[in-house]
Amino acid sequence: MTRTAAEAFDLRAGNCLSLVIMTGALAKELGLPVYYQRVHSEETWTRDGDFVFRSAHVNIVLGHLAGDRNQQVTIDFLPQENIRGYRTHLIEERTVIAMFMNNRAAESLARGQLDDAYWRARDAIANDTGFLDAYKTLGVVYSRHGNLREAERAYRHVLEHEPEDPTVMSNLATVMGATGRLEAAQALLQELRRIESYPPLHFLNQAQIALKSGDFRAAIALFNEELARILSYHAAYFGLAAAYFELGDITSARENLTAAMQNSTKRRDHELYAAKLERLRSYEAR
Repeated sequence: MTRTAAEAFDLRAGNCLSLVIMTGALAKELGLPVYYQRVHSEETWTRDGDFVFRSAHVNIVLGHLAGDRNQQVTIDFLPQENIRGYRTHLIEERTVIAMFMNNRAAESLARGQLDDAYWRARDAIANDTGFLDAYKTLGVVYSRHGNLREAERAYRHVLEHEPEDPTVMSNLATVMGATGRLEAAQALLQELRRIESYPPLHFLNQAQIALKSGDFRAAIALFNEELARILSYHAAYFGLAAAYFELGDITSARENLTAAMQNSTKRRDHELYAAKLERLRSYEAR
């Protein structure tokens, strides 16, 4: 969950955006100059129910940018090895607020709260009309609500600025198919296949199919393919743990279950993995 500064401080936990917002609020109270940065790291995809979300990463710089670099501090809530060498660019606070509202909109969408998701996405756009992710979220809200014309308008607005965004192309093709324009939808999907060989979480989906069918070695290879794309995706580590357990490799199962817990971003996932890890340790002790 994307928490406010106060919530993140009280719970001592939050995703990177929540922790950046909390740090910015504390720094302002101390009178420190605050700057926000978008980190152009590899895209991270996560799934919640039947939704697939793409995550962006931000960090924060404290100190005057025009001054001595030794007087600046960059605070990032990911391990340095995960972000070393990636390009950054400054973003305004209104963009950070738009990102926060869009995250909240996506979370409401995943819970089926379409009205709440709609207003949060609109708030995100009101804060920063150039933040395209909010239009993507709004398009999904419209589509889920049955407002296909409005959904198409939102998707086409994004494609005017990012003409090869694969997620938006896929969503637009779905809308076009639902409104009877099957040839146009197929043409768009053909173009999408040219741009993107494998859709988000492709290897994870295939790995889970292999796992359910009992082909554990194939599942391990596919989960590792997914981790090669998204090193920190907790669900892939969890899948590896399950496959290794079925093969009797308890040590590898424990290592991957620990990695799943350490890389989880939601409290419920962390608690789930912690409980399974405790049961696995009890199993080892027998």
